Amino acid sequence: MGQGGEPRRVRAHDGELGAAVARVQEGDEAAFAVAYRYVQPALLGYLRGLVGDDAEDVASDAWLEIARDLGRFKGDGAGFRGWTATIARHRALDHLRRQKVRPRSSALEQDVLELPGPHSTHDQALESMSTEAALELVGGLPRDQAEAVLLRVIVGLDAPSAARVLGKRPGAVRTAAYRGLKRLAKQLGVQGVTDDGPRTLGESK
Repeated sequence: MGQGGEPRRVRAHDGELGAAVARVQEGDEAAFAVAYRYVQPALLGYLRGLVGDDAEDVASDAWLEIARDLGRFKGDGAGFRGWTATIARHRALDHLRRQKVRPRSSALEQDVLELPGPHSTHDQALESMSTEAALELVGGLPRDQAEAVLLRVIVGLDAPSAARVLGKRPGAVRTAAYRGLKRLAKQLGVQGVTDDGPRTLGESK
């Protein structure tokens, strides 16, 4: 893969993705393959972070559900990425339950939901991290941080969209992503990542 900038590359195709999804909903079956090609690499990366080597099987289950329910989807390309990530996450959690593997519990509670942090933490860490590097390092993070980083870095979602996927408040996702990215940035040697800063990450709501 290339030199980082993963979320930007993912989001660059949202216009084409949205158009492909619209064509599928209008009955153009060939457009489904186009939408699949745009979404599958990031979705598979996200699932690898959740279920490891079983990601391909879980992704197949997710795409069956996506294909079945696509007629009910409403939104643009970015919305479609979030919607497919939500379905994939549900299938991954079902898979883990069937294996009797409990996801690691979240380390975050109400008192740290709105922890502020500098914008540069996300910017520097996201731009310096390739998909492979993120997947290699993210396994060592607490689960809430790992999922937030996967959704931000691999799937390319903003904080509110990632929050919808996870069923959490955006503040919780911003905090988890901040903490996870700070840890990853330290491992990657990114300079200038600090705990201070008056601004919260991402959108305020």
